Amino acid sequence: MKNMYPILLFVLCLFTSCAGSQQANIETPEAKLDWKLGAQAYTFNRFTFFEAIDKIRECNLKYVEAFPGQTIGGGIEGKMDYHMPAEKREQILKMLKEKGVKAVSYGVVGADNEADWRQIFEFAKAMGMENITSEPNEKFLPLLSQLCDEYEINLAIHNHPQPSHYWNPDVVLSALQGQSKRIGACADIGHWVRSGLDPVESLKKLEGHIVQLHMKDLNEKSRNAHDVHWGQGVNQVDAVLQELKRQGFEGLFSVEYEHNWDNNVPDVQASVAYFRETVKELQ
Repeated sequence: MKNMYPILLFVLCLFTSCAGSQQANIETPEAKLDWKLGAQAYTFNRFTFFEAIDKIRECNLKYVEAFPGQTIGGGIEGKMDYHMPAEKREQILKMLKEKGVKAVSYGVVGADNEADWRQIFEFAKAMGMENITSEPNEKFLPLLSQLCDEYEINLAIHNHPQPSHYWNPDVVLSALQGQSKRIGACADIGHWVRSGLDPVESLKKLEGHIVQLHMKDLNEKSRNAHDVHWGQGVNQVDAVLQELKRQGFEGLFSVEYEHNWDNNVPDVQASVAYFRETVKELQ
């Protein structure tokens, strides 16, 4: 009987390993459309980056868009700055892997010289990111086209509300002419609504050029609107998702919930649940 203990222990470990693997590979509804649902860490900007990661996990998400300047935390000194040394990047990547969260994007970030732009791309590449979100000066677009192709990383042009330069999709479309196919749009549907634009019509204009989204739902159509649970506001979330499915969009949705800052995990959880129920109905 004593000789059976190693065998039983091996079987138990094997079962536990398989169960854990199956749990990790459970497919979310959005994965069937090649959609990733994550969060912009700015949603939790009152906290450190790794406190934000824990909150993202509480929301049943496994992707993050990091933003510049957030204190790292988790026993790692400094901020989420693209100038950080390689050792610090490796520390962050190790902790992200342990927590089961992948950094997909970085932004909104920009630079005013070629050396810093290259360093941004080097940082994103080293971190295994797919996208950089930015509102670059148009004079840098030829350089950014080159860097996108060189590093095989997308640049997603973000839109803040008017009077910011890229507030209107027509401006983004014009800027994309003649540039790398890796340069596209980070569609912030909340800021479109704040600018008086229809989010569905704006998405139609940018068809084929949408890299990722900053997802919001707002309580009213005004500059001073605030976030509400998805599906309860004026941003036509259902129609937005239907349009993106029609376009064959594949990419990242970053939850960017900019309200109830100190305790918005329940708000994000409610929005995630609504998103996933809506996505199920699309399939």
